[in-house]
Amino acid sequence: MSKRAAITLISLIISILVVPNSACSEQLDAVCVGGIAECATLEMTEPVDRNIDRKVDSDMEGEIQISGAFALYPFVVRMAEEFNKIYPNIRIDISAGGAGKGITDALTSMVDLGMVSREIHPAELEKGAFPIVVARDAVLASFNIKNPVVRDVLFHGISQQRATKLWSNQSIKTWGELIGTNSKIPVHPYTRSDACGAAETWAAWLGLHQENLEGTAVFGDPGVASVVQNDKVAIGFNNLAYVYDINTRLPYKNIAVVPIDINNNSKIDPQENFYAHADMLLDAIFKGKYPTPPARDLYLVLKGEPTKKEVKIFLEFVLTEGQQYAIESLFIPLTAEQQGNELLKLNLD
Repeated sequence: MSKRAAITLISLIISILVVPNSACSEQLDAVCVGGIAECATLEMTEPVDRNIDRKVDSDMEGEIQISGAFALYPFVVRMAEEFNKIYPNIRIDISAGGAGKGITDALTSMVDLGMVSREIHPAELEKGAFPIVVARDAVLASFNIKNPVVRDVLFHGISQQRATKLWSNQSIKTWGELIGTNSKIPVHPYTRSDACGAAETWAAWLGLHQENLEGTAVFGDPGVASVVQNDKVAIGFNNLAYVYDINTRLPYKNIAVVPIDINNNSKIDPQENFYAHADMLLDAIFKGKYPTPPARDLYLVLKGEPTKKEVKIFLEFVLTEGQQYAIESLFIPLTAEQQGNELLKLNLD
């Protein structure tokens, strides 16, 4: 392996003018809370240099089956699209159904790769789970931008303690109780019905397990996003890529992020306010400003070490050239050290 080279990649520079709130658009105004958003600068590393000079290879044939986490689905789809430009005769089938399905399918050899958006359990490792870290992202609390107390929500945010009371025993019934105001507007918490990394990761932040989460259960990330968009008093949790539009880098219509009151002072301080734009949030995750969990590593999991040639080539691509597509796909790429460690697991020639 040749010497790793580190470079500084500058993400999209975000410049938000200081204007009266009334002059902002409804969604940007609500998310900005009238403040100045600093430029987001992501210090990343370029893909590990393996002297790869890939040319279109039509002779290489094969098939790769992938299933699992909704969180990883957009990233893996993008990887497959780029990979197929080089290996057009390797068919890649990808389906999303939750991290639980991904790990189960991988361990039962139903698929070659399981997409898993949570930590791998010791029992799964004992059954032969072989995880490869491919990126990083986070789970976010989401709510409706047309919520009657939207400004209060964005000013106060939610603390870990109040979030735990909401999703564990539902002792919190109103938005006022959730954010520390006198509002009597009811709050409708949503969770996931499928075994998934988002729920397990969100529960881990609360000191719980997915099965302990209370609320109306909805299937899949798209399902939670949809109910939040249509219920003005809803609160749910979503993977980052299902809150922010990959093109505009702004939250989708009718969705905003409930900020986390990290220092528990009942308000969102400037250093905690990084949700106006996807690149600001990615920067916060990368620098550790956003807590872990709900930030987490993302995995492609095999049963045992990889032996299938096309799978090894695909994983090598994801860990090298593919990393350049992470930020634009709303993910944090691996560091050079992480890339090197994961490449060693592939036992490449």
